[in-house]
Parts: sequence; structure tokens; C-alpha cells
Amino acid sequence: MSSEETETKEEKREEPTEKREESEKAVEAEKRREERKREKEDIVEERIYTVPLSRAWIGPRNKRAPRAVRVLRRFILRHMKIEEEYLRISNDVNERIWSRGIQKPPRKIRVRAIKDSEGIVTVRLAEGE
Repeated sequence: MSSEETETKEEKREEPTEKREESEKAVEAEKRREERKREKEDIVEERIYTVPLSRAWIGPRNKRAPRAVRVLRRFILRHMKIEEEYLRISNDVNERIWSRGIQKPPRKIRVRAIKDSEGIVTVRLAEGE
């Protein structure tokens, strides 16, 4: 076999793999779109709250951030009228509360509470923050 023949065979082998990769990417993108649609359809209730965390500042310095998380949790449970087992606090909210350390959590935080069809409430940061 000459080198030209092997090159053409290699080119033929490469073309289908490139097409497969492109088709796989298209399939993955479509799956992502479908998941987003399902997420939007699952939203039953969505509210934006400014949660005052000033109660967390009452007490010892080294317990303020954990207390701020508990204050946020109680606030959302009260306002969304759910049980504690149906509440999920996103990592972004937790990181915002802990951003300045255990001694200095924010005085207030703006969050978006989203209730899905199963009754699970997810707390995320409100957009623009």
C-alpha cells in the first residue's frame, strides 16, 4: 500500500467520528434545553425575599454565621409554609452568608425561594447579586 492510500483511508475514518461528535453535542444540547423546560414547568411558586439576619448578631461572635443560616431557614419555613424536610438552601446562599467569616455575616440577604411541584423549596440568591 502506498502512503496516499493510507492517508485517504485515515481521512475516511476521521470523518464519521467528527460527525458523531457533532451529533453527540447536538443531542446533549437538546437534553439541556429539555431539562430547563422541565425546571420551568415544575415551578409552582416563586418569591423574592429580603431576609433580615440582624438577629444573628445577638449572641457570641463565633456563632453568628451558623445562627444566620438558622435565621434564614426559619424565615423561609415561616413564609413559604413548609416543613423543614422540604427546604433546600443553595451553596451560593451559604457562601454569601459565610463570605466574611463566622464573626461577620451580612445584616440582610436577598434570596429567591422557588417551590416546585413536589413541594420542595429551593433558596437561591436573587439575580443581580
